[in-house]
Amino acid sequence: MKLALLGYGKMGHAVERVAIERGHEVVCIIDPLEQGARSKEQGLANADVAIEFSTPKTAVQNIRIAWKNNLPIVSGTTGWATELPKLQDELKNNQKALFWSSNFSIGVNLFLLLNKRLAEMLKPYDYEPSITETHHIHKLDAPSGTALTIQKTIEPILERYIPIESIREGEVAGIHSVRYESDADIIEFRHEAKSRRGFALGAVLAAEFIKGKTGFFSMEDLMGF
Repeated sequence: MKLALLGYGKMGHAVERVAIERGHEVVCIIDPLEQGARSKEQGLANADVAIEFSTPKTAVQNIRIAWKNNLPIVSGTTGWATELPKLQDELKNNQKALFWSSNFSIGVNLFLLLNKRLAEMLKPYDYEPSITETHHIHKLDAPSGTALTIQKTIEPILERYIPIESIREGEVAGIHSVRYESDADIIEFRHEAKSRRGFALGAVLAAEFIKGKTGFFSMEDLMGF
């Protein structure tokens, strides 16, 4: 499969490494800081799927660039989800494809599923939930998209507000903790990413999944939840 990368920061580099390991080829890179031969938009004509990890300000623009070139696109940028419903509406009529997730890690998505199940089990009891997320100092959005996804998933089940604490320190790849506390005890679920590789692998798996498809997709579709 031939891939175009829209955004070539640390995640873009990680995606490229994993894609090559899996036998794919990166034929086009578009990034304001990349001025090499692969950074030209016309190179998109040679790609099968685009993958974009950029910024909240450029994500929608990158998606539209891919659609303009008839490419399905995988987007992992967070911090712009309020605009997502509009793109989903467009997908109903334009025969394009978008795969978006706040987190492409297989482990994180299993973590989300387990938290959903635990919330269902705890609903009859008096437990106060809270979320803590920790990321590197370069992350532009807070709370993280993953923390917001956890909150959105379990708040309706527990029918109570779930506060999120955001911490930015060092080069932390990503730590998410969900705490359920009662007068008697504390139950805590935690996921820690060791590197960006898990996110990159999930994005490449999503690209393999979305090739040849139209419509909107998420990790639930990829993992069969």
